[in-house]
Amino acid sequence: MIEANGIRLHVAEQGEGPLVILCHGFPEFWYSWRHQLGALAKAGFHAVAPDLRGYGWSDRPEAMEKYTILHDIGDMLGLVDALDAKQAVIAGHDIGAAIAWQTALLRPDRFRAVIALSPPFRSRGFGDAGPPTTLMPQTEDAVFYQLYFQTPEAEAALGRDLRHTFRSMFYSLSGDSPPSTGAGGFTAGMVPRNGDFFTNPVSLPSWLGESDIDFYVEAFSKSGFRGSLNWWRNIDRSWELMAAFGRATITVPALYIAGDRDIIVEAFQPIIAKQSAMVPKLRPAVMLPGCGHWTQQERAPEVNTAMIDFLRSL
Repeated sequence: MIEANGIRLHVAEQGEGPLVILCHGFPEFWYSWRHQLGALAKAGFHAVAPDLRGYGWSDRPEAMEKYTILHDIGDMLGLVDALDAKQAVIAGHDIGAAIAWQTALLRPDRFRAVIALSPPFRSRGFGDAGPPTTLMPQTEDAVFYQLYFQTPEAEAALGRDLRHTFRSMFYSLSGDSPPSTGAGGFTAGMVPRNGDFFTNPVSLPSWLGESDIDFYVEAFSKSGFRGSLNWWRNIDRSWELMAAFGRATITVPALYIAGDRDIIVEAFQPIIAKQSAMVPKLRPAVMLPGCGHWTQQERAPEVNTAMIDFLRSL
């Protein structure tokens, strides 16, 4: 447990050397970086994976407004300070990537490089087009998942049967699930208003075991989903708070890693193709064939190699 930015953050750490901060996504916690901690340590780095605020064993502030992107950026800076480091490389997956991108943008003096898995860089964290929720699609039959995650119904549904939630979510968004046929399911990020939108598999993919699911069940039995869902409830506010940094470019070296079957990649393909304009020191993207959303878990060896090669090149 480490005091950072006025709260306590739970971290998993391994190794000695230059600091690398690993930010997890939703709905995850430090354990999603389990394959990278040892690999980075063996390669000569100090790898630190925190539970973000609201997750796992970290503090969960009561007030909903305490979960903006600026709070998370402040936590990462506070973590580097608490570890007595002058600088760090920051890596992130999913919402952790959004945090990592914007952290590197705002504090290049403290974060000397950035590694992002899944989401590409977007100005203001969520794009410049307008308040994010006003641009999200919804129909009579379905609603975009980021709108759904803001509802009490989502909190209740996700927490009702934790084992079902994690088995079905990890499988359905992975490269192991069948391609969507467009009927029901999680097509284009849309959540059906009636019925389960994920498939609970008979057996798990090779990269995920029932013992791994046990860890997620334990963590979310501890934290619940309220804190983690508060990120989505603050999307418009986070976008507003980042107004002063619209169209700003990232000046530090950057690496982008993603699976070609990730729904995020499918949704943001045009942005991925153009992101080097706003990230001039972006290295060639590492695209992983057949990999879904859970990048560093589905393709651990490839991700480890790409990260270590990038880190050693700095």
